[in-house]
Amino acid sequence: MPPAEPPSETPAGVREVKSAARTVELLEVLAARGDRPARLRELAEELGVPRSSMYALLQTLIDRGWVRTDTTGSLYGIGIHALLTGTGYLDSDPRVRVVRPYLDEASEALGETIHLARLDGADVVYLATRESHEYLRTFSRVGRRLPAHAGALGKALLAEAVEQRLPRGELAQLTANTHTSADALAAELAEVRARGYAIDREESVLGIAGFGFALRYDEPAVDAISCSVPLARLTEEHELRIVAVMREIRTKIESAAPRASGAAQWR
Repeated sequence: MPPAEPPSETPAGVREVKSAARTVELLEVLAARGDRPARLRELAEELGVPRSSMYALLQTLIDRGWVRTDTTGSLYGIGIHALLTGTGYLDSDPRVRVVRPYLDEASEALGETIHLARLDGADVVYLATRESHEYLRTFSRVGRRLPAHAGALGKALLAEAVEQRLPRGELAQLTANTHTSADALAAELAEVRARGYAIDREESVLGIAGFGFALRYDEPAVDAISCSVPLARLTEEHELRIVAVMREIRTKIESAAPRASGAAQWR
């Protein structure tokens, strides 16, 4: 019999509940697969769990709506309760509620796609999007994750970040224009700080430019807004208008957003 694994601890020094950790890991794996359902064997191997244990966990989560399965019972995907929980996160966040009308205002003024995103580790997560009617395709959606170094939203936030939050080593390359070294990213972030906003020219999506603005109601900032526009429509005049409108929208949001008070301050 192999030796038992020593109990692990969370960063707060609390002993980790392995069954809870395994459940969360499974849901994260299924969510990351998107429209590619997984088989029992794949999940058991990826998480290093015996098939019998994985099967029991899957059936428990299916019964509660967190996992779904096909008619054969052999394919597994994320369930609808994950959506309900994500919606609850957005509905309970006072800053998301405050920002939404200003996204509408920016979208109407510019006719382009406007985003709100939040820094989560090395990524940004989209919290709200107003799509342009001019786009031929939709590239973004609420809940999408993107490496922070590869777009205007993330670079705007990394430029505000303390040293410990900056990515290290070789960085993921999404297009030929993505920064892939920490040194190149650091030089870019210095330009962002001097300019006051971030620019992404085909670094995350070919044919698309982005302009990102950190929202400084937190220190360091964790939220940012951006405007995305196809390069085919990006004239010098239009770029100047985008920057002017987005700066104004940022000022309005920062004035309206709730500050630290008696409300919970989430970490």
